[in-house]
Amino acid sequence: MTISKCMKRDGRTLDRQTLETIRLMAVERVREGELASDVIAAYGFNRTTIYKWLNAALRPGLGIKALRSTKATGRPRSLTPTQESQVFRWVNGRDPRQYGLDFGLWTRAIVGELIEKKFGIRLGLTAVGELLAKLGLTPQKPLQRAYQRDPEAVEKWQRETFPAIARQAKAVGAEIYFWDESGFRADTVHGKTWGARGQTPIVHRPGQRQSISAASAVNAKGAFWFTTYEGGLNAELFVELLKKMMKYRKKPVHLVLDSLPAHKTALVKKYVTSTEGRLTLHFLPGYAPDLNPDEWVWSHVKRSGTARRPLQKGEKLRDKIEEQLAALQKLPLLVRSFFNAPSVAYIGDC
Repeated sequence: MTISKCMKRDGRTLDRQTLETIRLMAVERVREGELASDVIAAYGFNRTTIYKWLNAALRPGLGIKALRSTKATGRPRSLTPTQESQVFRWVNGRDPRQYGLDFGLWTRAIVGELIEKKFGIRLGLTAVGELLAKLGLTPQKPLQRAYQRDPEAVEKWQRETFPAIARQAKAVGAEIYFWDESGFRADTVHGKTWGARGQTPIVHRPGQRQSISAASAVNAKGAFWFTTYEGGLNAELFVELLKKMMKYRKKPVHLVLDSLPAHKTALVKKYVTSTEGRLTLHFLPGYAPDLNPDEWVWSHVKRSGTARRPLQKGEKLRDKIEEQLAALQKLPLLVRSFFNAPSVAYIGDC
């Protein structure tokens, strides 16, 4: 008996026992000398199916047993609500290496591996993805943190140190500002643009490599001060910048900044002492720039302005940066929005 090629049988329409019988008979006929193509055509299956059966029958230790039907496994085991909560705690804010896994980023495969390791339950990639979505976990580009970062120091800063600074500032009627420096280059392009697949877009920029540095201080009420300077920062220049910031101020200032060596020299301490309480410096924990809202100022500035509109012929980078910072100075609501970032929520409305 033969069946036309246009009448291929779908094995899914047959019961498990019938399929098992067909597999066993087909392999036996081939082993007795019939052509594999003729045998599979007789049963009406796709011509490649017979080769899958023949290969299965050659498996060491199984042989013809590999062709027999196995009991359906049914739906995969699901996790209990308690186990699902545990998976959320594993993934949220933690690193796979903390659980003895080799990879530093969470993937569906890594999560599945940990679930099997801890609960003895094997889930497919699709099931793991559905579980993560159910738990409100999504794939995201992670922020990078230095290995030297001390989580305990960060927590102490947020829970104890800064609240104490805020109380101290309030007691003397002082304002709290956060200070940071940043550099700008005319030939740097931030962000992305659209282009045809496989053809990298070109952004024209000035051939002259202009660069400038800027320092700024920002507070939660929307006040913003800035200045620009050339070259690297040293103690002498930092003192000059501090004097410039403090000029004409009526209220004392508690200034929060990072521990850059230029910020902590004897010369700087001498100047701060000379202000007789008008200026007090407080230093953030090491390797924790995300605790400084002024970082968000620079992130905003570098993704707008010259990043969106490169310098034209004859334009000076310093003029453009000062123009952009001056415009930001007139937008207190935007400045205040930088304090809404989760990493600086500890500041409040100080």
